[in-house]
Amino acid sequence: MEARLNLHASPLAAKVIKHFNAAGQAIAEAGVPAATQELVKIRASQINGCGFCTDMHTKDAAAAGETGQRLHLVAAWREAKVFTEAERAALELAEQGTRIADAAGGVPDDVWDNARKHYDDDQLFGLVALIALINAYNRANVIVQMPAGDYQPGMFQH
Repeated sequence: MEARLNLHASPLAAKVIKHFNAAGQAIAEAGVPAATQELVKIRASQINGCGFCTDMHTKDAAAAGETGQRLHLVAAWREAKVFTEAERAALELAEQGTRIADAAGGVPDDVWDNARKHYDDDQLFGLVALIALINAYNRANVIVQMPAGDYQPGMFQH
């Protein structure tokens, strides 16, 4: 499978991705644990069917010490006992924020209230921005049919 566009050869894509990455760096400083951020990125990527991002973020999480058991259970987090209450709140917010078009009212109050129990205002906005950003990456990669499987942790760090 080949991508429809070579994003690495496009000056415009490079410029936009540079800004996406800068946003990601700011979001990483919001105080949400790095493991939770990766879980959120994985779950949104699974929902959106983004193989490239699912591959990237599961590999990055594993390289950072995440267990295989937890990575294998992200899609079934509701039934899994391996996630903290704070992680579960973030995963629920990620699901609701990713599926926003499926619910006329957006993210339900009970989901937001549960996240608020575990995260302060900066962390909550960090989660909101992270969910928005990973959804943007997912959509771009799905639209151009970016193939999955070749990612190696750290390969995009300069």
